[in-house]
Amino acid sequence: MAAFFFFLLLCIHFSSAEPFIGVNYGQVADNLPPPSATAKLLQSTSIEKVRLYGADPAIIKALANTGIGIVVGAANGDIPALASDPNSAAQWINSNVLPFYPASNIILITVGNEVLTTNDPNLVNQLLPAMQNMQNAVNGAKLGGKIKVSTVHSMAVLGQSDPPSSGSFVPSYQPALKGLLQFHNDNGSPFAINPYPFFAYESDSRPETLAFCLFQPNAGRVDSGNGIKYMNMFDAQVDAVHSALSSMGFKDVEIMVAETGWPYSGDSNEVGTSVENAKAYNGNLIAHLRSMVGTPLMPGKSVDTYLFALYDEDLKPGPGSERAFGLFKPDLSMTYDISISKSSQTPSTPKTPVTPQPKPTATGWCVPKAGVSDAQLQSSLDYACGQGVDCSPIQPGGACFEPNTIASHAAYAMNIYYQSSAKNPWNCDFSQTATLTSQNPSYNNCIYPGGST
Repeated sequence: MAAFFFFLLLCIHFSSAEPFIGVNYGQVADNLPPPSATAKLLQSTSIEKVRLYGADPAIIKALANTGIGIVVGAANGDIPALASDPNSAAQWINSNVLPFYPASNIILITVGNEVLTTNDPNLVNQLLPAMQNMQNAVNGAKLGGKIKVSTVHSMAVLGQSDPPSSGSFVPSYQPALKGLLQFHNDNGSPFAINPYPFFAYESDSRPETLAFCLFQPNAGRVDSGNGIKYMNMFDAQVDAVHSALSSMGFKDVEIMVAETGWPYSGDSNEVGTSVENAKAYNGNLIAHLRSMVGTPLMPGKSVDTYLFALYDEDLKPGPGSERAFGLFKPDLSMTYDISISKSSQTPSTPKTPVTPQPKPTATGWCVPKAGVSDAQLQSSLDYACGQGVDCSPIQPGGACFEPNTIASHAAYAMNIYYQSSAKNPWNCDFSQTATLTSQNPSYNNCIYPGGST
């Protein structure tokens, strides 16, 4: 019976993949592969949701019967008509949703993109009526509760974000936000926001800031308001949004990260744009989301997060980085590997041990030092698992999942990273949180590779 439940846990974990990982599919390009090829590409990954900026019928149709959740968007230019005429919203649903649903799994409609920060008073005032009419049209089509309605905001709606506990919205946006947040609260729809640690690094390009932004081992930053130590910028930005929602009286409104990413190339005057940094940010972010540790203010769950972007968009204006966010090339090859291919996510078969017994060496095992905080260990765990090593034994159902503690999981991840490296002393440093030991930390069926003569 125990073996059956172990197998069941394994199946549940790997069949459900990562419902919190999505990707943005922008189309400001003239060289993109056909939608059918993109649909097959997405099915070969652990990405479970796609956000479109419009409602391209060819793409929506290509995603039919894939099970992939689809976010479709009404443009800013659609807002005046949607706000003034309920029939316009009904027509939008009739044209862009009903011909495809439910074969195409449309889960969310975004009305407008970063409307508040356009600072166009007419557009801002029309946003809520447009969303209300869209919601009524969804309800009229008997899809209420199945398809949500939201809008997407820039991080610039926050007037204060550091420290995270002080997060608050720009005062001039608060009247509009009060109505929008009440809408989200009433309809159970998410507050969608675009946090980019990359832009935070651009404005503070110290090495320690880069490590903090890339989920790499770092000293952390203490929130002076509540004493919580943050180990990465993503958590700090998301928690700042949570604090801002709480300050408005809407702490229970769900947060959705509609866009986040890191460019792999840019102009000569743009700091931090490299394949290495883009791979580190996106890979470590995915490892962090998979750990399900959450953020300090919202622990134990992962925020729905849509990576930017599926492909480069070669016709986008602006600096070079704007055209270099793609996870995949137009020929469907990976720009860099961040462990989202299903082939790299397949658990080991029971025929062989998850981790084969290694040959004895003189290097020992890499384990956390005593007294290191969970926050620092989580940072090291995210970093190690983001480097492409096999962390499946510490995922649910794995041989090393129990005890389900950050310290135990970090110990395994640090060691597997060290054993797969050149085994230099600095490969077991993790910002001075780890040390080498000659005592084998293996237990029960959880085998730590390594050893000593």
